[in-house]
Amino acid sequence: MDRLSTTVRPYAWGSTTAIPELLGTAPTGEPQAEMWMGAHPGAPSRVTRPTPEGDREQPLNEVIAADPERELGPATVARFGPHLPFLLKILAAEAPLSLQVHPDPARAEAGHAAEERAGIPLDAPHRNYKDPHHKPELICALTPFEGFCGFRDPVRTADLLAALDVDSLKPYVDLLHAHPEDAALREVLTAVLTADPEGIAATVHDTAAACARLGGAHAPYATLAHHHPGDRGVLAALLLNHVRLQPGEALYLGAGVPHAYLGGLGVEIMANSDNVLRCGLTPKHVDVPELLRVVRFEAGDPGVLRPEASPSGEEVYETPADEFRLSRYVRPEGAAPVDLTAPTPQILLATAGAPRLGDLTLTPGHSVFVPAGEDVALSGSGTLFRATAVA
Repeated sequence: MDRLSTTVRPYAWGSTTAIPELLGTAPTGEPQAEMWMGAHPGAPSRVTRPTPEGDREQPLNEVIAADPERELGPATVARFGPHLPFLLKILAAEAPLSLQVHPDPARAEAGHAAEERAGIPLDAPHRNYKDPHHKPELICALTPFEGFCGFRDPVRTADLLAALDVDSLKPYVDLLHAHPEDAALREVLTAVLTADPEGIAATVHDTAAACARLGGAHAPYATLAHHHPGDRGVLAALLLNHVRLQPGEALYLGAGVPHAYLGGLGVEIMANSDNVLRCGLTPKHVDVPELLRVVRFEAGDPGVLRPEASPSGEEVYETPADEFRLSRYVRPEGAAPVDLTAPTPQILLATAGAPRLGDLTLTPGHSVFVPAGEDVALSGSGTLFRATAVA
């Protein structure tokens, strides 16, 4: 097993204090948004391995590429190819992230192939599909966590908008009462995303003022507008469920589900992909026609996940994703050791206490990579998250 040396991404929406508090280090004054644990080429973790010249720190993606079957196991390589199929993160949001969706596997493959044929550079700002993979993801709260996820029932949204008493919202209110509901949601989102920029900015301004005045269920949207004044994404977010997670609760975000995180600290796991289609709350490219092809216009409950412990103490967050499986152990003093040996690669992350893996003690925010099939036993007390692929 290898202790991971990780990279923290300094995105502007990140908290200046949450990750340092978890690690027990002094804040730098700069935002620290995401700590990446895995083999993504954008910011791979590093491990120390022996070389002919002695022990040397190496990027995990290069270690895996040198011997994928040894590191990942034959079953993982056969199913997902010679790369780690998931990326684990600690995410610390102090300001809203962009409103976005992810494609399903078929759309990701087709979109990537089309952009490759068109010769669009991977780093082009208008590129949608940087790889041919989908990007399901799961966020598990470490602190109270807020976000938006999936479409609210259109009639309830119509009531929320009507209560604001903003004249320019009234056409949307009427559309939301139409049937069927998927067509109503599509028509309203399309109208918001294609409206005249000056007109929609004025509507956002009036809507934000009304949300701030009314407070309550409207307050989160005033927060969005404070961070993104005039952004049409504020109106798009008004179509979505506002979700509050308590520590230990989680959200699964499948293909086509619009979502945005508002604030909090959490453990996030996702398929190892960069494919994101944005619909607002960002200065980055918004491809409206492609976005509307990908969004699933289905209203419903966002589905907060609350795991139950197995006899071994493992609490699993069940999702339909194959690329990852996330679970955790919350261990009291004196808990019996647990064998964590698995035929797939693992990343193990401590978030509280001092869990031990063999003779290695992990403190909060620190993690290890365990190659497939390597013996590993968990002892000690604290909270340990376990990320694996589905065998």
